[in-house]
Amino acid sequence: MSRPPVAGELNLCLCHSCGLACDMTLDPHECERCGAPLHRRKPNSLIRTWAYMITALVFYIPANLLPVMNTEMVGNGADSTIMSGVLEFWAAGAWDIALIIFIASIAVPGIKFVALTLLLVNVQRESRWARKERSALYRFVEVIGYWSMLDVIVVALVASLVKFQALADIEPRLGILFFGLVVVFTMLAAMSFDPRLIWDAKRKEPLNEEVKDAVESH
Repeated sequence: MSRPPVAGELNLCLCHSCGLACDMTLDPHECERCGAPLHRRKPNSLIRTWAYMITALVFYIPANLLPVMNTEMVGNGADSTIMSGVLEFWAAGAWDIALIIFIASIAVPGIKFVALTLLLVNVQRESRWARKERSALYRFVEVIGYWSMLDVIVVALVASLVKFQALADIEPRLGILFFGLVVVFTMLAAMSFDPRLIWDAKRKEPLNEEVKDAVESH
């Protein structure tokens, strides 16, 4: 029982810029349509993904410990971290804003760290476990990555809405900068990971046990 050929066996490669299926036997290895360089796999995918993710994890610590905004009401000012801001909004009855900030600032980055670590470790181990599910997990990480910017947007909106001159004022603090860096580096980590690496180990294996038995019998 034969399997259909894969793109690599036909010397084909998809252009990362325009999506054209290009012939890798041509020299130089450039897209015929847009001129972008061609790569069968993203160069240094695992190393760059690890580097971006570890950098994001380092920035994630001050992003949660440092205040992200300062609220001043009638001359009395107070700094708020991400978690204290969630609790304040919840206590004030704005549970929807509190939930948005918690999901965007705490849950989403945590999910991305765990998911990317799972993908990287299993690719490096050449694991055959749940390939389809891991591919779906990568697509999920890509989708939720952009929603992490909601926290930065919420701080900007709240700061613009609560400008009552002498009565109240809100100003961003250093923590929001670190959180913005966390968002950027987690997005770069997801973009650097090549999901095709999940399936590479499969091509080194027999198609199935029936084919293996047939070969051994001859």
